Amino acid sequence: MTSAALAVRLGVPSGPLFFPVTPYGPDGAVDLDMYRTHVRRGVEAGAAAVFACCGTGEFHALAPEEFEACVAAAVEATDGRVPVVAGAGYGTALAVRYARAAERAGADGLLAMPPYLVVAGQEGLLRHYTELADATSLDVIVYQRDNAVFTPETVVALARHPKVIGLKDGLGDLDLMQRTVSAVRAAGVRDDFLYFNGLPTAELTMLAYRGIGITLYSSAVFCFAPEIAQAFHTAVNTGDDTTVNALLDGFYRPLVELRNQGRGYAVALVKAGVRLRGLDVGEVRPPLHEPTEDHVKQLAELIERAAELLESARPASASEEQGA
Repeated sequence: MTSAALAVRLGVPSGPLFFPVTPYGPDGAVDLDMYRTHVRRGVEAGAAAVFACCGTGEFHALAPEEFEACVAAAVEATDGRVPVVAGAGYGTALAVRYARAAERAGADGLLAMPPYLVVAGQEGLLRHYTELADATSLDVIVYQRDNAVFTPETVVALARHPKVIGLKDGLGDLDLMQRTVSAVRAAGVRDDFLYFNGLPTAELTMLAYRGIGITLYSSAVFCFAPEIAQAFHTAVNTGDDTTVNALLDGFYRPLVELRNQGRGYAVALVKAGVRLRGLDVGEVRPPLHEPTEDHVKQLAELIERAAELLESARPASASEEQGA
């Protein structure tokens, strides 16, 4: 567990937020050594935080004891250099169990996933996340998506809880998000409440989210191509529209179109990408399935294209610096 407050450490977008995949060995068991390597490489590549055992990390497929072991391994691999945030979900009782396991493992905070299956009203959602936040000493980021969609008033109520520090949006309703940001601000609840773009391949929509003041985002691409994710992160935060648009047009948009060709590809295609870059993290667990051979080939071609785009951008940048 790191010493500084989680909201402070996450508040400045110093690098992409890293959501590592969970590696499995040939026997299907979690490969903790490979996991430590994967996490360590991400931190060394510039990740601002590690979100362990969340969506990309197949939280849904992990047994409680596997989850706790993975979070502990992530904490060990980061060695305090960046915060570790762990997933927690299902119904309230199980979510609390996972939260306490994450606390034992040394995590700095929780990403609270949507409740399992049921579509609840705002009163029930507020009670669920309040009980989860009350269960441990860890700070909580609430994940809005699927069956957990909040009114601005509910987010204001959540933000009043001292341990609920942010909202990750996986819904993509910018009208709702603008009203939510405005409502929390107008309520004067807190100045450090955090908002995250949590859509799959969030880079594609970051220009839109930045328009309403949201600068933090999750990056699945960072798992398998940290140099691409890092270049985009730097460009979008420095106003380098040339690089942003080149990567959007030549890499991120085609990547999203490829991702949309298979159910579960937001995880399975990412894991294939990690294997392409030399880490044997195994396959996804059921009910997810592996991408087709052709889709993996297309992913490899996209990674090569992005590398070429970045290489062609470097001489231009160098020339501008010399001219200055």
